Amino acid sequence: MAKVTILFAALLVGLGLASYVGTGSMHVTALIPAWFGLALGVFGFLAMSDNESRRKLFMHVNVTIGLLGFLGGAAEAIRGYVHATAAGLEPDRIALFAKVTMAGLLLIYVILCVRSFIAARRSGKV
Repeated sequence: MAKVTILFAALLVGLGLASYVGTGSMHVTALIPAWFGLALGVFGFLAMSDNESRRKLFMHVNVTIGLLGFLGGAAEAIRGYVHATAAGLEPDRIALFAKVTMAGLLLIYVILCVRSFIAARRSGKV
């Protein structure tokens, strides 16, 4: 699961950098997905350990980061869309795309982690 974490970390860093460039490098908050990706990447590398308890610890840290990122990304996407629509404005498409994509990637990641944890528990590896 640590290799999957590294993949999702790379996707989030790419999303953050692309949205930062897409905004003309004006909005530093466009890098938020990259920061979540960086955190997942660091703890993903730490989870690549032969020590089972160390691997479990860092994977649980990663799924917590993923869950917080999903909740924050989804809440911000909804809030930004509702706020812009209520003001009669068109929502910022780049920001909305980045938030929804970040939330979607992290939701998929969390689901994969939970499925992996359940499979490990059932196989008796815990």
